[in-house]
Amino acid sequence: MANGVQEDSWNANLYDKKHSFVSQFGGDLVQLLAPQSGEKMLDLGCGTGDLANQLNQLGADIIGIDKSENMIHQAQKKYPGLTFKVQDAVNMGYTNEFDAVFSNATLHWIKTPKQALESIYNALKPGGRFVAEFGGKGNVQKITAAILNQLGEQGIKYKSEQLPWYYPSIGEYTSIMEQVRFRVTHAQHFDRPTPLSGEQGLRNWIEMFAASMFEGVTSDIKELIITRVEENLREVLFHDGKWIADYKRIRVLAIKE
Repeated sequence: MANGVQEDSWNANLYDKKHSFVSQFGGDLVQLLAPQSGEKMLDLGCGTGDLANQLNQLGADIIGIDKSENMIHQAQKKYPGLTFKVQDAVNMGYTNEFDAVFSNATLHWIKTPKQALESIYNALKPGGRFVAEFGGKGNVQKITAAILNQLGEQGIKYKSEQLPWYYPSIGEYTSIMEQVRFRVTHAQHFDRPTPLSGEQGLRNWIEMFAASMFEGVTSDIKELIITRVEENLREVLFHDGKWIADYKRIRVLAIKE
């Protein structure tokens, strides 16, 4: 999520209004988690709290954490009966505390995966489980390539290390999980074409999730780039009146033994 020492760039209202698909697609992951009544759970990267609320309704004793103060503020406003905290996944400070750690659409924002996985492992009780889904290798490749191409057309140099995301292969990520002593019991890498809301769907997605790619770019040039990205991707990603983002996801289930 957004870095605590930088300005919090997450617009929680835009997230709720235009990007509710993030929580909607998390429903399958909740089924994989199979929460039992009374289990103590951590929702890592809880956003505005929808899935934490769902887990609470299924009987879990849930704490939601996110690095973005904006997201946590919105979650607390929406679900005042639940516990939400501003915390960083790589340094949570929990030890043997949770029956399960759940994470949806968050881990691809963390570019130090081993630190995050060690922190998650430590937070779990022995026998506890970790269930997560996030962007995997090839995620939003068409969108990213189109933005990078247009930045280049404007003479703006952009290195791959500047990308805000970490999209690993399944082998890469599960290897790190095993290094921190998880037993990986399920791992999947799959295409999940994701509808974006309305004619402005791609533009809204870029504004929400790829804003950091335009740091130092004037608003006029940014507008020109986004318009050209829309033009270049319309034939590929716009179908039946809506944009379809080229998502590829990794889903994992692991046990702390």
